[in-house]
Amino acid sequence: MFFWQKTKKNAPQPRGLDDLNPSLEINLHWLKADILASDETIVYRRFKTSGAKARDCVLVYADNMVKHEFLSQFVLRPMMQSSPPKHLRGEELIRYLSANVIESDGSELVARYGEIGDKIMNGVAVLLVDGCPLGIAVDAKGWPKRAVTEPPSESVVRGPRTGFSEDLGVNISLVRLKLSSPNFKTRFLYVGTQTKTKVAILYLDNVTSLDLVEEVARRIDAIEIDAVLDSGYIQEMIRDAPYSPFPTIGHTERPDVAAAKILEGRVAVLVDGSPFALTVPYLLVEAFQVNEDYYNQWMVGSFHRLIRYISYFITTSTPAIYIALISYHPQLIPTNLVVSISASRKNVPFPGIVEVILMGLVFEILREGGVRLPRPIGQAISIVGAIVLGEAAVSASLVSAPMIIVVGVTGVAGFVNPALNDIAVLIRLLFVFLAAGLGLYGYVFGTIAIVLLLSSMESFGVPYLSTMTTIRPQDIKDTVVRVPWWQMRLRPRYLATKDRQRLQRRTGSKGP
Repeated sequence: MFFWQKTKKNAPQPRGLDDLNPSLEINLHWLKADILASDETIVYRRFKTSGAKARDCVLVYADNMVKHEFLSQFVLRPMMQSSPPKHLRGEELIRYLSANVIESDGSELVARYGEIGDKIMNGVAVLLVDGCPLGIAVDAKGWPKRAVTEPPSESVVRGPRTGFSEDLGVNISLVRLKLSSPNFKTRFLYVGTQTKTKVAILYLDNVTSLDLVEEVARRIDAIEIDAVLDSGYIQEMIRDAPYSPFPTIGHTERPDVAAAKILEGRVAVLVDGSPFALTVPYLLVEAFQVNEDYYNQWMVGSFHRLIRYISYFITTSTPAIYIALISYHPQLIPTNLVVSISASRKNVPFPGIVEVILMGLVFEILREGGVRLPRPIGQAISIVGAIVLGEAAVSASLVSAPMIIVVGVTGVAGFVNPALNDIAVLIRLLFVFLAAGLGLYGYVFGTIAIVLLLSSMESFGVPYLSTMTTIRPQDIKDTVVRVPWWQMRLRPRYLATKDRQRLQRRTGSKGP
């Protein structure tokens, strides 16, 4: 009881309205006692203007978040050398200083304590002048930024080498360099009660459906969370089918990929502090497409895309089919191969499903360890660990040699399509358990269940399997294979774009 009374007595009294007071000392009192209380990184730089009637001023900013040289050259020096007219007071004085003295194109007037707190926390300096109920917010952001480099998660042999960074302004500029059109639009939102993270919605006004843009903005605006530290927060909060393992929102670190999605009529979402852009809607076929498919010759790109489809089938189905064949349907295997497999499994004490789960778990542990450790050490551990453990497991008759081959091929095939690799592990386990219980019938039932799940999913109103279930030739020209550019004259129909025309005329000496 005594502690509560003491705390209540020493607490600052409410300041009433949120509007700034003409008195400089009152404004400083409430900034130090309430808005910016107990923050030792806040700097209060006091100075005076020149002339017969000098005005008391204070420049408030967060240390290490502003450019000190910029403030000294374009704010402090002009203010200290200026002599404002004697008859100017209040709002007239602050507007005069903003228009005639402050040498910055990034300045605006602020009138509330809450605005000042938000501005300062985002690297903006605020100038307060005695006798003025307004402040001047000067954009002087200057914290360290990571340079634009090639994204490590999406390396290419042919194509642009630039990748997004953690700075939202830089990321928007990288996309704008690809889409230098007045139809390229950007809309800003703020998410997070504590972080107030800036979120940008990017789209082409003459291509993207306005309903899609409004739906994306509505879902983001409806998020009620205290902090957003990465675009993954937004991705999980606005996605369709939240209980499905398949992604309904795409993400990329490459500006060229984001620009290509926008050109098709999609919407890109950038989050301040995150190098990953989100793209919506996102369909299953996009997981098998990479930007390099469109930079290479169309037959080469189509071949590589077919490899990704085959690899995904291998990584999800090979262990289940192997278990089903050796446990329930050995008659479907050639006789010599059956004899070889039986001989290798003669001294193995565990059934096939235990071998698959055991070696699959070891493989995932090695992969996770290789990712989390520093790159030189992680690569060495992954390679040496796989070789040593695999050889030791076969020598100790814990697993058979064919199982090592199956697990190795399965793991390597999963790396071909990293966008769905984690989901492939879950599907693989489902198929293995079904195959162990029902043989090939269980595998077929699992495949049907996955297809039904995918058929029931949507991404922002677009069916998840749109390009795989249509019979329209124009809509399937960029699915399993990629046809030449001169044949993809129209944008996808399922995006309901305003302008479907992509190629104005046929080009190429061999084109149709």
